[in-house]
Amino acid sequence: MVIRRCEPGQTFRTPGSHRLITIDHARPTLQQPQIDNTMKILVCVTSVPDTTTKITFTDNNTKFNKAGVQFITGPYDDYALARAIELKEKLGGTVTVLNVGEADTEPVIRKCLAIGADDAIRVNADPTDAFFVAEQIAAIAKENSYDLILMGRESIDYNGGQVHGIVGELLGMPSISPVMQLDINGDTAQITREIEGGKESLEARLPLVLGCQEPIAEWKIPNMRGIMTARTKPLKVIEPTSKDTLTNVASYELPAPRGNVKMIPADQAETLIQLLRTEAKVI
Repeated sequence: MVIRRCEPGQTFRTPGSHRLITIDHARPTLQQPQIDNTMKILVCVTSVPDTTTKITFTDNNTKFNKAGVQFITGPYDDYALARAIELKEKLGGTVTVLNVGEADTEPVIRKCLAIGADDAIRVNADPTDAFFVAEQIAAIAKENSYDLILMGRESIDYNGGQVHGIVGELLGMPSISPVMQLDINGDTAQITREIEGGKESLEARLPLVLGCQEPIAEWKIPNMRGIMTARTKPLKVIEPTSKDTLTNVASYELPAPRGNVKMIPADQAETLIQLLRTEAKVI
């Protein structure tokens, strides 16, 4: 376990860590948070295919085929939302859910509202790349001065893990990931994050951008009352700040199919050698 207490403006790199962290604000762009029961938390969520979904592509392998696909909230985003709701219940304030996506993501957003978020914003755009998504999040955050911006450490469709860092840079806020534990005391966050070979404990002042993972909180399942009230909670749809993106998809392709596996008993060494010679052709 590595434990660090960071003074304002201090920058450090810990052994085994891949990130250089400046804990205090280098370029403050937002007003300082007001914590007395007015904490504003923004939770950014993704809509991703269920892990059991069969993936196919259309338009000469340049577009993901959504037909018949079951979509879910990104699992890491579920952890972020669960912790945000726990903090709201403990400290007061509000939780807003933000999704960059088209109209077909609204069932996922409504589920987040059913779990306990107060309201939601959907940026009406295809989340084509990490920078585009981060730009939309940052633009909304600048307008609303959130105390805490939470999201999953990565989405499970692209597994990029880039958005939280870009958002932090655009806002001039510290960005820390992957966060396993989060507590708030006044305007200070106590954070435990995973690093290579161990854990790191940090203190940082709000506002912050955090990428979350288990075991920061336990997933929450919406109950019937939550599902009913979610229908009337505000869901604001806005257009993106710009429809220009930095990337174009050349093509998608599926992984090569896995080969068959043959189990050879330990007492049949001759059979194993024969297969290695004739089928695997490695000897």
